[in-house]
Amino acid sequence: MLTVSLCDDNAQERAYIKSLVLDWSERSGAMVSIREYPSAEALLFSYSDNPPDILLLDIEMPGMNGVELAKRLRERAETVQIIFITGYSDFIAEGYDVSALHYLLKPISSDKLFEVLDRAYKVICEEKPPETVVFRAGMETLRFKLSDIEYIVALGHSTVLSADGKTYDLSVPISEAEKVLGEGFIRCHRSYIVNLKYVSAVSGGTLTLDSGVKIPVARGSKKAVAEEFVRYYRG
Repeated sequence: MLTVSLCDDNAQERAYIKSLVLDWSERSGAMVSIREYPSAEALLFSYSDNPPDILLLDIEMPGMNGVELAKRLRERAETVQIIFITGYSDFIAEGYDVSALHYLLKPISSDKLFEVLDRAYKVICEEKPPETVVFRAGMETLRFKLSDIEYIVALGHSTVLSADGKTYDLSVPISEAEKVLGEGFIRCHRSYIVNLKYVSAVSGGTLTLDSGVKIPVARGSKKAVAEEFVRYYRG
């Protein structure tokens, strides 16, 4: 579960940004918990009990502004991914002092926000690799242990995940699924992502899984796949 905090004194702005974050969650497959705060003081008061992974922070607020709040958090060695939101470009230089991930100028576009959230999510996953991953499958949202996923295959307009001897039709393209899988998985073919944990043999243009399933390897990827297989089992 990815925790995202929104801090903006404007209720309409918070509602709009929240809707965009939920759209990003659906598109990326990342499950999010969103918390809203009308002021920097309100967020700071509850921060110790509810530290977020990502903070979408307005700068111009009554009382403590967003830059002052960010400085307080950095003084406490908090590593939250801070994304500033502002209607003015004058504050951008101050973001370097608090290691802000990015600035977004109002009005915020979904494309810009999605791009920055993708970057933040990547950083978070690299710092703390997840043990589970969440995908939407039809009307359901399903959680899978990464260690249980054998492979994912794109079949026409469908994306099928195989885990624990069962298959699931995902509601995301294979390219989006690839972004959240992390180390131990390899895109051996345009249509296949494989968990190296379940690969028993690499021979020419084929991967053989423990279950006996044969997975094709793209012609241009044979050497890289073989090297990654060896590297994985050498630790």
